[in-house]
Amino acid sequence: MRNSTHRKWTRASSLFILSVAALAATQTPAAELRDYHLNFEPRTKDERTRIDRVTAAPTDFSAPQRFEELPAGAATVRARADADAFSQPSGNLSFEQELDFKVGNGLFKKIWVSSPASTLASDGLGPLYNARSCQRCHIKDGRGHTPNGPDDNAISMFLRVSIPGGGGYDEIEDYIATQPEPNYGGQMQDLALPGHPAEYRLDITYEAVPVTLSDGETVTLRKPTYAAADLGYGPLHPEAMLSPRVAPQMIGLGLLEAIPVEDLLANADPEDADGDGISGRPNIVWAMEYGAPMMGRFGHKAGMPTIMEQSAAAFAGDIGISSPLYPTSHGDCTDAQVGCVTAPHGDGDVRELEIDQIGMDLVAFYSRNLGVPARRDVDDPQVLHGKQMFHDTGCASCHTPAFVTHRMSDRPEQSFQLIWPYSDLLLHDMGEGLADNRPEGRATGREWRTPPLWGVGLTEQVSGRTQYLHDGRAQSLLEAILWHGGEAQAARDTVVAMPKPDRDALIRFLESL
Repeated sequence: MRNSTHRKWTRASSLFILSVAALAATQTPAAELRDYHLNFEPRTKDERTRIDRVTAAPTDFSAPQRFEELPAGAATVRARADADAFSQPSGNLSFEQELDFKVGNGLFKKIWVSSPASTLASDGLGPLYNARSCQRCHIKDGRGHTPNGPDDNAISMFLRVSIPGGGGYDEIEDYIATQPEPNYGGQMQDLALPGHPAEYRLDITYEAVPVTLSDGETVTLRKPTYAAADLGYGPLHPEAMLSPRVAPQMIGLGLLEAIPVEDLLANADPEDADGDGISGRPNIVWAMEYGAPMMGRFGHKAGMPTIMEQSAAAFAGDIGISSPLYPTSHGDCTDAQVGCVTAPHGDGDVRELEIDQIGMDLVAFYSRNLGVPARRDVDDPQVLHGKQMFHDTGCASCHTPAFVTHRMSDRPEQSFQLIWPYSDLLLHDMGEGLADNRPEGRATGREWRTPPLWGVGLTEQVSGRTQYLHDGRAQSLLEAILWHGGEAQAARDTVVAMPKPDRDALIRFLESL
């Protein structure tokens, strides 16, 4: 284990933490991973039979499957026709819960300011940061985007950075040890308070890559090259590994968090035992909140196990705000950045941390309960044909359509819901074209988590543009498909070769999600 002095588990009892740590004292096989973050009831044999039946792959594509129009079950919200389609509370929240949701939304949108300030509850920004609020990256709770040219900032995109080596976790098999870059930490911040130089400017150049489809149509892909320009704190380490990341959409996160880990692991086939070319495997990460290995579910490489830890890491890295899980007040600043470390911060005599556990609970509740909009046109003949193409092509081998969440008395809004996220949350080798060559946890430089597809058809409506994949390089859903390689190469090639009406139907199906 490492970073043990920075672990604070304020939401669990000491006895629970000790028992969990004892279980993790030896290497934890994937099959023995646990959902420590949830209080759930074990499933009965009858429930498992019903779940297997309702989540089985379809065989009839002449009509929609039952409940398919409700991708989040009872938590589904109506599909609005404006940019707020991703900003609605889950459809089954109580009146009291909606109040918590709105307060959490206020914290999510909150503009943080530098210290010292008269607004004591809002100071602590930076000094180095990527954005002043969560909403500045997750615009309208949707996807981020690449800069609009060299004069635009990268407000919803940044570079992660690390170097090989450092301490690993004996409890996690195949963990790939990395450590923060000595001068720049774990991610590059392109904004800074007055008197502090920003770490860098994100520089992107694109090379046009034409792809010819079966009917002679040509699609031009954008192949990006990234550089950290105008470095503010000296050169990068010679072995620095950079990985571009665009902020993902926020809908349905609480439901993804509530999928039983055993159901996710049931889709893993790391040795490709069935010979279908698909070998998904879980990322296993160290859960700071529980002091044990857990399956990663969140982030482009599934590097975070829970919404709480994902949110706390974003406060620290993106905004420079301390919290119970990340109590360092200078965020991602390194020891080499003395001015950043010694600058005034928002913690001290008035409050111990810049955002406390109550605030974090509200932000996590908000993030957990952003509603998934209802499907559109589920019974349209072209959509149904596109759905058949989706399954026949093998897309569903990774983009698993449906799951049923745990039964939980303390989270009724996510409890025992039939959901349709179209993701297995597993890592897959996506080929050299999408490789960032930077490992994260067990994820190699060629592996990425399967992104959920629900809501993908509303991207332009919410975000004002269509940019997909981890770095926003794809400007259409077809471009995103054409970037697939590795395990998805065969499916990608099938899409290239299929007749245009079939390909158009496939895209129409994706746009209905």
